[in-house]
Amino acid sequence: MNEKKVIEALNKILEAELAGVVRYTHYSLMVFGHNRIPIIKWFRDQATESLTHASEAGEHITTLGGHPSLKIGTLLETHKHSLNDILKESLQHETAQLKNLHNLLKLVEGKSVFLEEYARQMIYDEEMHVSEVNKMLRTQPK
Repeated sequence: MNEKKVIEALNKILEAELAGVVRYTHYSLMVFGHNRIPIIKWFRDQATESLTHASEAGEHITTLGGHPSLKIGTLLETHKHSLNDILKESLQHETAQLKNLHNLLKLVEGKSVFLEEYARQMIYDEEMHVSEVNKMLRTQPK
């Protein structure tokens, strides 16, 4: 296993998760309307989960002898704050993180059960988020 490449992949995941903390916290502040309370709770839960995921990635980095990044992943401010726009941005963020996780899985598959299981669980979690956001973006069938 190329530990340097694995640490680089984990740092990219860490940075994206830290961006998720900022992103989802921001989104929770920008929701208005009738369904505000359950939606802001969902966004704040996502921010908390992103922080947990960032910590997990950081722990794996230090286990491998690496140094966790202090960078935060890309934060795009479109200034579009309709719920649909926010959810579309969220979907882009989650989809990009899935690519990062699949890259990690390729690097560790068959080389580290510990990291392979971590990557698979994270992919599972992110795919669940993507499916939930996709459902939120859909309109009710007639």
